[in-house]
Amino acid sequence: MRLCANALAADGVIACPTEAVWGLSCDPFSEVAVQRLLDLKQRPAHKGLILVAADEAQLDFLLEGLPESLRQKIRVSWPGPNTWLVPHRGRVSPLVHGRFESVAVRVSGHPDVRALCRVHGGPLVSSSANVAGSPAPKTLLAVRNYFGTGLDAVLPGQVGSADRPSVIRDVFTDEVFRA
Repeated sequence: MRLCANALAADGVIACPTEAVWGLSCDPFSEVAVQRLLDLKQRPAHKGLILVAADEAQLDFLLEGLPESLRQKIRVSWPGPNTWLVPHRGRVSPLVHGRFESVAVRVSGHPDVRALCRVHGGPLVSSSANVAGSPAPKTLLAVRNYFGTGLDAVLPGQVGSADRPSVIRDVFTDEVFRA
């Protein structure tokens, strides 16, 4: 855990198990790290990325100002496989929010991801650990096949039991963008 936290603090990109697949993570406030993650994945920045956190408090800077009814809707779905699109209000880099006025946020249900966010002291970028257009990896071997030695650290652990990545929906309209 400490090796991963140190790598994140040094603008690194790490691999970690998530609820459904292996993911790549970095500090969302390090443009160097986010750009490296995008480059590794060969993912265009305009698509945006997801932020994961240990708890709601780590996302308060994005959730503040939302009506209490919307915060409650979000709150009852976490921790777990529910990602919400909320207004970013310029509080995260365009490399994170992409071309959108919203940013995707989730309190992870994976205990190792939550622990890492706690040690890091804030949310992390979370994106499947694959090259764009390739299958999302369920094993660390698949991650290593994609990225070789291009990662700064790997968080040991196992992928959770979820069959698929989290649902992504708009907090205001409940429109589903990924089922």
